[in-house]
Amino acid sequence: MNILFFGKKNNYLTRKCLEFLKNMNLQVDAYIGERGDAFPEECEKTSFDILISFSSPWIIPASLLKKAKVAALNFHPGPPEYPGIGCTNFAIYNEEKEFGVTCHHMYEKVDAGPVVMVRRFPIFEADSVETLTDRCYFNMYSLFMDVMSTYFKKRDIPVSNEKWARKPYTRKQLNELCHITLDMDEKEVTLRVKATSFPGYPGAYIEFQNTRFEVPLNHSKYNI
Repeated sequence: MNILFFGKKNNYLTRKCLEFLKNMNLQVDAYIGERGDAFPEECEKTSFDILISFSSPWIIPASLLKKAKVAALNFHPGPPEYPGIGCTNFAIYNEEKEFGVTCHHMYEKVDAGPVVMVRRFPIFEADSVETLTDRCYFNMYSLFMDVMSTYFKKRDIPVSNEKWARKPYTRKQLNELCHITLDMDEKEVTLRVKATSFPGYPGAYIEFQNTRFEVPLNHSKYNI
Protein backbone atom coordinates (compact mmCIF):
# COMPACT_ATOMS: atom_id res chain seq x y z
CA MET A 1 0.00 0.00 0.00
CA ASN A 2 1.25 3.48 -0.91
CA ILE A 3 0.66 6.55 1.26
CA LEU A 4 0.97 10.16 0.09
CA PHE A 5 1.55 12.29 3.19
CA PHE A 6 1.53 16.08 3.62
CA GLY A 7 2.68 17.62 6.89
CA LYS A 8 4.16 20.59 8.68
CA LYS A 9 7.88 21.24 8.86
CA ASN A 10 9.64 21.06 12.26
CA ASN A 11 6.60 19.45 13.86
CA TYR A 12 7.25 16.61 16.32
CA LEU A 13 3.85 15.00 15.83
CA THR A 14 4.17 15.07 12.06
CA ARG A 15 7.37 13.04 12.49
CA LYS A 16 5.56 10.61 14.83
CA CYS A 17 2.83 10.05 12.22
CA LEU A 18 5.45 9.28 9.59
CA GLU A 19 7.27 6.91 11.95
CA PHE A 20 4.05 4.98 12.53
CA LEU A 21 3.34 4.64 8.80
CA LYS A 22 6.88 3.56 7.99
CA ASN A 23 6.88 1.04 10.85
CA MET A 24 3.85 -0.54 9.16
CA ASN A 25 6.16 -1.27 6.21
CA LEU A 26 4.19 1.00 3.91
CA GLN A 27 5.55 2.92 0.96
CA VAL A 28 5.31 6.55 2.10
CA ASP A 29 5.92 9.59 -0.09
CA ALA A 30 6.10 12.54 2.30
CA TYR A 31 6.02 16.25 1.49
CA ILE A 32 6.78 18.50 4.44
CA GLY A 33 6.61 22.29 4.34
CA GLU A 34 5.65 25.49 6.08
CA ARG A 35 3.28 28.33 5.40
CA GLY A 36 4.35 30.25 2.30
CA ASP A 37 6.09 27.31 0.62
CA ALA A 38 5.10 26.55 -2.96
CA PHE A 39 2.99 23.43 -3.41
CA PRO A 40 5.22 20.48 -4.42
CA GLU A 41 3.84 19.84 -7.90
CA GLU A 42 6.06 16.78 -8.38
CA CYS A 43 3.69 14.85 -6.09
CA GLU A 44 1.12 14.90 -8.92
CA LYS A 45 3.11 12.09 -10.57
CA THR A 46 2.78 9.84 -7.51
CA SER A 47 0.55 6.77 -7.44
CA PHE A 48 -1.05 6.18 -4.04
CA ASP A 49 -3.87 4.49 -2.17
CA ILE A 50 -4.40 6.89 0.75
CA LEU A 51 -3.63 10.60 0.90
CA ILE A 52 -3.11 12.05 4.39
CA SER A 53 -2.94 15.73 5.31
CA PHE A 54 -1.75 16.28 8.88
CA SER A 55 -1.27 19.95 9.76
CA SER A 56 -0.31 20.54 6.14
CA PRO A 57 0.48 24.13 5.04
CA TRP A 58 -1.11 23.46 1.65
CA ILE A 59 -4.62 23.16 0.28
CA ILE A 60 -4.53 19.91 -1.69
CA PRO A 61 -5.73 20.37 -5.30
CA ALA A 62 -8.82 18.48 -6.45
CA SER A 63 -6.84 16.79 -9.23
CA LEU A 64 -4.73 15.04 -6.59
CA LEU A 65 -7.64 14.18 -4.29
CA LYS A 66 -9.34 12.30 -7.16
CA LYS A 67 -6.31 10.04 -7.56
CA ALA A 68 -6.68 8.49 -4.08
CA LYS A 69 -7.70 4.84 -4.58
CA VAL A 70 -8.97 4.37 -1.01
CA ALA A 71 -9.38 7.80 0.63
CA ALA A 72 -8.01 11.32 1.00
CA LEU A 73 -8.05 12.18 4.71
CA ASN A 74 -7.44 15.44 6.52
CA PHE A 75 -6.81 15.83 10.25
CA HIS A 76 -8.37 19.18 11.15
CA PRO A 77 -7.52 21.12 14.37
CA GLY A 78 -11.14 21.80 15.24
CA PRO A 79 -14.49 20.01 15.76
CA PRO A 80 -17.25 20.00 13.11
CA GLU A 81 -18.59 23.23 14.63
CA TYR A 82 -15.34 24.96 13.67
CA PRO A 83 -14.30 24.33 10.05
CA GLY A 84 -11.87 26.59 8.26
CA ILE A 85 -9.07 28.79 9.59
CA GLY A 86 -8.51 30.23 13.06
CA CYS A 87 -10.58 27.57 14.82
CA THR A 88 -8.93 27.93 18.22
CA ASN A 89 -9.10 31.72 17.95
CA PHE A 90 -12.85 31.73 17.39
CA ALA A 91 -13.44 29.09 20.08
CA ILE A 92 -11.66 31.27 22.67
CA TYR A 93 -13.57 34.33 21.46
CA ASN A 94 -16.90 32.49 21.69
CA GLU A 95 -16.02 31.31 25.23
CA GLU A 96 -16.62 27.67 24.34
CA LYS A 97 -16.41 25.08 27.11
CA GLU A 98 -15.53 22.21 24.75
CA PHE A 99 -13.46 21.83 21.61
CA GLY A 100 -12.18 18.98 19.49
CA VAL A 101 -10.39 17.73 16.39
CA THR A 102 -11.80 16.07 13.28
CA CYS A 103 -10.70 13.53 10.70
CA HIS A 104 -12.65 13.85 7.46
CA HIS A 105 -12.58 12.94 3.81
CA MET A 106 -11.23 15.75 1.66
CA TYR A 107 -13.30 17.35 -1.07
CA GLU A 108 -12.27 20.22 -3.33
CA LYS A 109 -14.15 22.54 -0.97
CA VAL A 110 -12.20 23.00 2.27
CA ASP A 111 -13.53 21.21 5.38
CA ALA A 112 -16.64 19.89 3.66
CA GLY A 113 -16.10 16.15 3.18
CA PRO A 114 -17.83 13.43 5.26
CA VAL A 115 -16.62 13.19 8.85
CA VAL A 116 -14.66 10.06 9.75
CA MET A 117 -14.06 10.54 13.47
CA VAL A 118 -14.13 13.33 16.09
CA ARG A 119 -12.27 13.60 19.39
CA ARG A 120 -13.52 16.19 21.92
CA PHE A 121 -11.94 17.69 25.04
CA PRO A 122 -12.65 20.54 27.47
CA ILE A 123 -11.55 24.16 27.18
CA PHE A 124 -10.39 25.60 30.49
CA GLU A 125 -10.83 29.19 31.65
CA ALA A 126 -7.06 29.60 31.80
CA ASP A 127 -6.56 28.37 28.23
CA SER A 128 -4.91 30.64 25.69
CA VAL A 129 -4.90 30.16 21.93
CA GLU A 130 -1.45 28.63 22.30
CA THR A 131 -2.37 26.05 24.97
CA LEU A 132 -5.58 25.10 23.16
CA THR A 133 -3.70 24.74 19.87
CA ASP A 134 -1.10 22.52 21.54
CA ARG A 135 -3.82 20.22 22.86
CA CYS A 136 -5.39 20.14 19.39
CA TYR A 137 -2.19 18.77 17.88
CA PHE A 138 -1.75 16.08 20.51
CA ASN A 139 -5.39 15.05 20.09
CA MET A 140 -4.95 15.07 16.30
CA TYR A 141 -2.08 12.61 16.69
CA SER A 142 -4.20 10.40 18.93
CA LEU A 143 -7.03 10.62 16.39
CA PHE A 144 -4.61 9.76 13.59
CA MET A 145 -3.52 6.63 15.47
CA ASP A 146 -7.15 5.58 16.05
CA VAL A 147 -8.25 6.11 12.45
CA MET A 148 -5.23 4.47 10.83
CA SER A 149 -5.13 1.56 13.31
CA THR A 150 -8.80 0.90 12.63
CA TYR A 151 -8.19 0.93 8.89
CA PHE A 152 -5.20 -1.43 9.01
CA LYS A 153 -7.12 -3.81 11.28
CA LYS A 154 -10.46 -3.84 9.44
CA ARG A 155 -9.47 -2.46 6.01
CA ASP A 156 -12.27 0.06 6.33
CA ILE A 157 -12.39 3.81 7.01
CA PRO A 158 -14.57 4.61 10.07
CA VAL A 159 -17.80 6.55 9.53
CA SER A 160 -19.16 9.19 11.91
CA ASN A 161 -22.71 10.50 12.25
CA GLU A 162 -21.40 14.02 12.88
CA LYS A 163 -21.80 16.73 10.25
CA TRP A 164 -20.10 20.05 9.60
CA ALA A 165 -22.16 22.67 11.42
CA ARG A 166 -21.37 25.82 9.43
CA LYS A 167 -19.41 27.32 6.56
CA PRO A 168 -15.64 27.45 7.11
CA TYR A 169 -14.17 30.46 8.89
CA THR A 170 -12.03 32.55 6.52
CA ARG A 171 -8.77 34.47 6.72
CA LYS A 172 -10.81 37.68 6.32
CA GLN A 173 -12.89 36.84 9.39
CA LEU A 174 -9.77 36.08 11.42
CA ASN A 175 -8.20 39.38 10.38
CA GLU A 176 -11.40 41.21 11.35
CA LEU A 177 -11.31 39.54 14.78
CA CYS A 178 -7.92 41.20 15.37
CA HIS A 179 -9.31 44.71 14.77
CA ILE A 180 -10.27 46.63 17.90
CA THR A 181 -12.32 49.84 17.58
CA LEU A 182 -12.95 52.64 20.03
CA ASP A 183 -16.66 51.82 20.39
CA MET A 184 -15.99 48.34 21.84
CA ASP A 185 -16.59 47.75 25.55
CA GLU A 186 -14.00 46.26 27.91
CA LYS A 187 -15.30 42.68 27.62
CA GLU A 188 -15.20 42.76 23.82
CA VAL A 189 -11.65 44.13 23.82
CA THR A 190 -10.53 41.56 26.40
CA LEU A 191 -11.99 38.69 24.40
CA ARG A 192 -10.48 39.84 21.12
CA VAL A 193 -7.02 40.29 22.62
CA LYS A 194 -7.11 36.88 24.29
CA ALA A 195 -8.50 35.21 21.15
CA THR A 196 -5.85 36.61 18.79
CA SER A 197 -2.67 36.47 20.87
CA PHE A 198 -0.20 33.77 19.78
CA PRO A 199 3.62 33.86 20.08
CA GLY A 200 5.32 34.94 16.87
CA TYR A 201 2.15 36.17 15.16
CA PRO A 202 0.54 39.62 15.00
CA GLY A 203 -2.53 39.83 17.19
CA ALA A 204 -5.08 42.45 18.18
CA TYR A 205 -4.53 46.01 17.06
CA ILE A 206 -6.14 49.43 17.07
CA GLU A 207 -5.76 52.10 14.39
CA PHE A 208 -5.41 55.79 15.17
CA GLN A 209 -4.63 58.50 12.61
CA ASN A 210 -3.58 55.91 10.03
CA THR A 211 -1.18 54.24 12.46
CA ARG A 212 -1.62 50.68 13.74
CA PHE A 213 -0.88 49.95 17.39
CA GLU A 214 -0.65 46.38 18.68
CA VAL A 215 -2.61 45.54 21.83
CA PRO A 216 -0.57 43.08 23.94
CA LEU A 217 -2.03 40.24 25.98
CA ASN A 218 -2.01 40.89 29.72
CA HIS A 219 -1.22 37.38 30.94
CA SER A 220 -1.93 38.15 34.59
CA LYS A 221 -5.51 39.06 33.68
CA TYR A 222 -6.18 35.48 32.59
CA ASN A 223 -4.06 33.75 35.26
CA ILE A 224 -1.88 32.13 32.60
